[in-house]
Amino acid sequence: MNEVIKTVIIDDDRSAILILQSLLSGNFPNIEIVGTANNVSEAVFLIDAVKPELVFLDINMPDGKGFDVIERVSYKNFQVIFVTAFDKYAVRAFEFSALHYLVKPVDLDMLKSAVERYKEVKVEDIDSRLKVLRDSLKSKNEKIIIPSTDGLNIVRLSEIIRLEASDVYTLFYMTTGQRFVASKPLNNYEKILEDLPFSRVHSKHLINLMFVKRYVKGKGGSIILEDNTEVEVSVRKKADFLEKLKDFARFV
Repeated sequence: MNEVIKTVIIDDDRSAILILQSLLSGNFPNIEIVGTANNVSEAVFLIDAVKPELVFLDINMPDGKGFDVIERVSYKNFQVIFVTAFDKYAVRAFEFSALHYLVKPVDLDMLKSAVERYKEVKVEDIDSRLKVLRDSLKSKNEKIIIPSTDGLNIVRLSEIIRLEASDVYTLFYMTTGQRFVASKPLNNYEKILEDLPFSRVHSKHLINLMFVKRYVKGKGGSIILEDNTEVEVSVRKKADFLEKLKDFARFV
């Protein structure tokens, strides 16, 4: 029998709470909704009183932000799934922070995915993840959190030379000489780094255009990076890579 997950929903839109309640009650028998709140003050009181395991948390509320709730509660032994109406560029900040989120209107398939994954987040990681999220929303998304099997690594985008697929994992190669193993596939990071100076040049390789030193011609060709690594370019990816490299060169 699945263990019951004590859950609260925080949203200033009553109809949004009712919709989420209905989706959860109808599809997740192990989730027990033990309370709801409409603003930051009510949310802080509720969480400290009922001590939930999972919180669905809206970003914008009349008396503050969802982030304020996390900072003000005394009880912090819970996981968070943010619920947001942000556009795709702001949503990328959530990807950078490796925090779970849902975009309004909430889709059942995405809700199922979020609930299934929420236990991956260690409670003690929430403060560092939240800092990266807030910084990313305010700035140029300079940092990204890389979840691994044994914790988190917080790195600057400007320090990532390349990413390499390794089965269902991704290897990050850094300017410091370090190598991190992320517990997510390369396709995940290709999506997150879209519109930034990164290019998928091969099924196994995603490179930072900042570190391209030379392109060697060939059927697909290959790239020499600043650390002298040589990366193969697939024939299918060649035209897209050269176009991105040309566009990137215009702005540096």
